[in-house]
Amino acid sequence: MSSRDLERASSAQQTLDVLYDISQLLNTQLDRETLATCVSMIEAGVNPEALATVIKELRRENASLNANRSPD
Repeated sequence: MSSRDLERASSAQQTLDVLYDISQLLNTQLDRETLATCVSMIEAGVNPEALATVIKELRRENASLNANRSPD
């Protein structure tokens, strides 16, 4: 890897670290891997508001499914 590539990778990691810190402050409940996936999707052109809506809907459905499960 060239020094330029290393600088880019370091910069990207620092940016993700800052975004993760902000997401923690905002209580998004996104782990680093999920946050990185979301950032990659947005960089690829996915509408951020649409992505947020999908994440919220998936969380609602998951909560609903967990609430409807009968205890074993």
